[in-house]
Amino acid sequence: MDIPYLTSLVIFLPTVGALLTLLLRRASAIRWTALATTTGTFALSIVLFLGYDPAVSTAGAPQLMDISAAWFPDAIDVKYFVGVDGLSILLILLTTLLGPIVVLSSWTYIDAKEKGYYALLLLLQTGITGVFASFDLILFYVFFELTLIPMYFIIGVWGGENRIYAAIKFVLYTLVGSLLMLVAILYLGYEAAAVDPGHVFTTDWYTLLEYNIPADTQTWLFALFALSFAIKVPLFPLHTWLPDAHVQAPTGGSVILAGVLLKMGTYGLVRFCLPLFPNAAQSWAFALAALAVVGIIYGALVARAQPDAKKLVAYSSVSHLGFVVLGIFAFTTEAMQGAVIQMVNHGISTGALFLLVGMLYERRHTRRMNDYGGLATSVPILSTLMVFSVLASAGLPGLNGFVGEFLILLGSFKSTVLDSVALVALATTGVILAAVYLLYMVYELFFGELTDPANANLADVNAREFVLMAPLVLLMLVMGFFPQPFLKQTAPATTFLLDTIEEKHAAVEAMEAPPTADDAAREALPVAPPEAAEVTLDPDDLRSFDPDR
Repeated sequence: MDIPYLTSLVIFLPTVGALLTLLLRRASAIRWTALATTTGTFALSIVLFLGYDPAVSTAGAPQLMDISAAWFPDAIDVKYFVGVDGLSILLILLTTLLGPIVVLSSWTYIDAKEKGYYALLLLLQTGITGVFASFDLILFYVFFELTLIPMYFIIGVWGGENRIYAAIKFVLYTLVGSLLMLVAILYLGYEAAAVDPGHVFTTDWYTLLEYNIPADTQTWLFALFALSFAIKVPLFPLHTWLPDAHVQAPTGGSVILAGVLLKMGTYGLVRFCLPLFPNAAQSWAFALAALAVVGIIYGALVARAQPDAKKLVAYSSVSHLGFVVLGIFAFTTEAMQGAVIQMVNHGISTGALFLLVGMLYERRHTRRMNDYGGLATSVPILSTLMVFSVLASAGLPGLNGFVGEFLILLGSFKSTVLDSVALVALATTGVILAAVYLLYMVYELFFGELTDPANANLADVNAREFVLMAPLVLLMLVMGFFPQPFLKQTAPATTFLLDTIEEKHAAVEAMEAPPTADDAAREALPVAPPEAAEVTLDPDDLRSFDPDR
């Protein structure tokens, strides 16, 4: 099916839905409009997924791209440029999948100011999808910042008791990092124009890939980009905003935050930091991988100590995304493939955990695990869904979490950039610790002693809740047993990315290498003057020669 401007439709259809919800008055009409919009967007993203061909090279341009003329005069190359490749297609699909799921999860949870909530939720989906589809750095920055506004209000208006504190902390952390990234983007655009007089200021991702930035300049540009994305991941020790935001956000906000918003950070590291600044990225790879491993272990230990189920799941994201960062900076095919697929896996399994914790909160209005216990007999279907999601998140073989973590650890052990078996061995302890804190949560909630009689009369999963959980459970199974179709989508893009990194890294080293003795000897050799060419004159030419001409 050939649909014009398909990528742009997937990005902006939720915005159209948001405008429609603002015109409606009845809460039921607002909810159904939001559900219809997100479901339609997901259907279009399926068409986008089917239209993407991993066998077609995206080395020169993305597939299914929409591009406009430059927004500014000819001296500035900043434009609307969106499309898909192997790094973004699965993340776009995940974003649109979570759209209707989040709407359904909010169906009864949000009972005040529905119009604003669903409009902001739809606007947030546009921002996140735009981030994954942008191939112009200024456009990427616009979408990146756009996500702050709706998420701030979703936490600050519909959140918990300390929602204002959590919302402001979330915005301040992210805004500081993204403003520094803007400075780096502007410098990068001017530097690209200065290198080649034939070019103008540009923020086109493909054009910027053509330039080999000096290593010293790479270092501070990489630092600004990496800081912004590390805050968004979040990477230890920049993670402190995340537990507050998760705990205070409504269930739908937590699902979006864990499912796709955090992936904007890891995606940014892969898309921009590695190929644009390969020398700096490899120089700082061990340090960032070490921070990732610290985050894996620290997040797991702190999660185990939490009495609040939602906060436990929040800290689990710090631990799990540490694996993704480790895989990114291993610079091997297996680890990079694992990192990209693990972004999707984490969104599915952790999104499911937040949904299930939210269902319990709707029934008992408490998140403290001590207030539960013995729920396995009263809510057997919910208990089964929780156990299944926990096993997927813990990386049980046969479920989706295992595939990404296995590839990351395998590729990291083979990494010549990290070259540290001890570091990767420490990372593997995170798999064991994940099982500890997640199974502890399951025991406390469902298999502990039934101390409160209210727990014996809880309602089990209803039809709406089962429908929103079903696709996530199905994907945990499919991606666990049959990961190859998904890995096939990302393989060419990761290979192209790693090849580009190696080529640019070698080119910059050659450009900045000191002259060798052979080079100096060649420069010292005397250069013989060119021999005079023998001139033969034709008598006819002499006759036609006019000395006054």
